[in-house]
Amino acid sequence: MQVQVHPHGSASMYKRVPSKDSTNSVDLEDDSALLQDGMVQESMDPPSRRSLPHVLVASIVSFLFGYHLGVVNEPLESIANDLGFSGNSLAEGLVVSTCLGGAFLGSLFSGYIADGVGRRRSFQFCALPMIIGACCSATSNNLTGMLLGRFLVGIGLGIGPPVASLYITEVSPPSVRGTYGSFIQISTCLGLMGALLIGIPVKSIPGWWRMCFWLSTIPSTVLALAMVFCAESPHWLYKKGRNTEAEVEFQKLLGATNVRPAMAELLKSDRGDENETVGISELLYGRHFRVVFIGSTLFALQQLSGINAVFYFSSTVFRSAGVSSNLANAFVGIVNLLGSIIALLLMDKLGRKVLLLWSFFGMAISTVFQVVAAGLFASTSGALYLSVSGMLMFVFCFAVGVGPVPGLLLSEIFPSRIRAKAMAFCMSVHWVFNFMVGLLFLRLLEVMGPQLLYSMLGTFCLVGVVFVKRNVMETKGKTLQEIEIALLPQQ
Repeated sequence: MQVQVHPHGSASMYKRVPSKDSTNSVDLEDDSALLQDGMVQESMDPPSRRSLPHVLVASIVSFLFGYHLGVVNEPLESIANDLGFSGNSLAEGLVVSTCLGGAFLGSLFSGYIADGVGRRRSFQFCALPMIIGACCSATSNNLTGMLLGRFLVGIGLGIGPPVASLYITEVSPPSVRGTYGSFIQISTCLGLMGALLIGIPVKSIPGWWRMCFWLSTIPSTVLALAMVFCAESPHWLYKKGRNTEAEVEFQKLLGATNVRPAMAELLKSDRGDENETVGISELLYGRHFRVVFIGSTLFALQQLSGINAVFYFSSTVFRSAGVSSNLANAFVGIVNLLGSIIALLLMDKLGRKVLLLWSFFGMAISTVFQVVAAGLFASTSGALYLSVSGMLMFVFCFAVGVGPVPGLLLSEIFPSRIRAKAMAFCMSVHWVFNFMVGLLFLRLLEVMGPQLLYSMLGTFCLVGVVFVKRNVMETKGKTLQEIEIALLPQQ
């Protein structure tokens, strides 16, 4: 790889030269000077305010993710009555889970879409089925129309979150990448809370559930339109050989003085194989297996911790303590949001690995509260308070680390060549385990009882502690290229 440097302007500072074998001493000196200059300049934090608007727009995907997962919870009874499947638990379950099936399908293709058309257009592609699907659900007069709408929305949800993690990681300066990555979890919390608040009038206003779906088209439309004005990922442009455009986008995101070191960082990990096709076999059996294994296992453990089941079961626990389901959901939502804000403040101070370790450990401790409450003080007020405390502690600990960190960490540790497709693969693992836990939790609760079930969930959390300790590297403050060089076996 040779680098040609022009002394003036940013029109074409970096050009790829096909020949790898004709490198001369002058080129090597230029490379060395460029990288050294880049390291000096990169010690100065780029102005994070430049990339903030782009990150905020990308975070709309996460808001929609949370909103659509929660939008049917409160209105489900009204939807069933109006569409004629009241009392049919299978149909009600399908209204909830069809979205997960669509998300799984969308996640399988998200990597190919992100690599094919770019990150910006991928956001617009994911917004389209969410708009159409929400309109289908809002206007449906039967179960079939509702399921079609939910499935289309799910496809958009499957495409969007992996691209959001990629985009935010690739456009954020290293010094605030963890903070900006935490916006994903915060936006998801806000989406869930928004769905809860908007669903409150559903029992008093006939047909209000249709308005719940109509309102979701507003942020989807804003996402599609606002992305026109956002920067494309310079990493994707460089991967496609569009170096001049990458420089222009870096200038938008980091400022003119930081373009040179940012481009120099891209050169550090360039192996000349960016345009080769990445297949599933290479992700599973090739030299990238280790990072893909780490990513898939983290997402699997995230779901096996039982967080979605805990969210589902929280209303029952709170009602046992004499608290209404609406108030219970509000408590869980507030604790979830509080934990996410703390994660935002600590992500770039303590680091990803520390937050993951303590998060998994705290979740394991909270399951001990649940086990003790279920076994020692059955039906007493002490047991109920202990159970509620354990529930809130579980949600808080999840929001501080296990919730926001995996999506950010994986987009950091995957090399640029496989980043989009590897994220898509790991998100598909996420959706499979999400579906399995949601499907089996209540059945396991009946068969195993709360003590044994929460013991099992706590065991998975402890496995998470051990796995993170042994396999996860700290990425705080490192550039994507430094992380790639550290993790990827050299050929």
